[in-house]
Amino acid sequence: MIAAPDKREGDKASPIGIWRVRKAWWRPDRLDRPDTVLVIDPLSEADGWCDDPADPAYNRAVLRPYPASHEAMWREDGLYDIVVALGHNDNPPVAGLGSAIFLHCAKPAEGGGYKPTLGCAAIPREDLVRLLARLTPADAVAIAP
Repeated sequence: MIAAPDKREGDKASPIGIWRVRKAWWRPDRLDRPDTVLVIDPLSEADGWCDDPADPAYNRAVLRPYPASHEAMWREDGLYDIVVALGHNDNPPVAGLGSAIFLHCAKPAEGGGYKPTLGCAAIPREDLVRLLARLTPADAVAIAP
């Protein structure tokens, strides 16, 4: 993971800071609803996240198809089987300062360990399931250099 004090859209860095836990989603076709007191919604193939700084929905959930640049939340690689939105650049979003900072499932790397993210934080899925059972809306995730 590359951590940056000045996050910018597309820089592939995680923003240094303490980010409140906002809400979560899970893939209902891959696992049962995780136990959590957080607001958690089932993902659907129509879910997306806008990453276009020029769009009014920047750094917000959108429904696909969507005309501006966006990320598909329904992924085949398992990274978003569980995903938690972190409160980076969201109240209100400022164009270009980064979108979609999530805590999500980590992808194992060849030879051991896990692959880096493109700016998010990631932990093994089974750890994320256990963490969700303990997280509350008052909790935050710290990203350090």
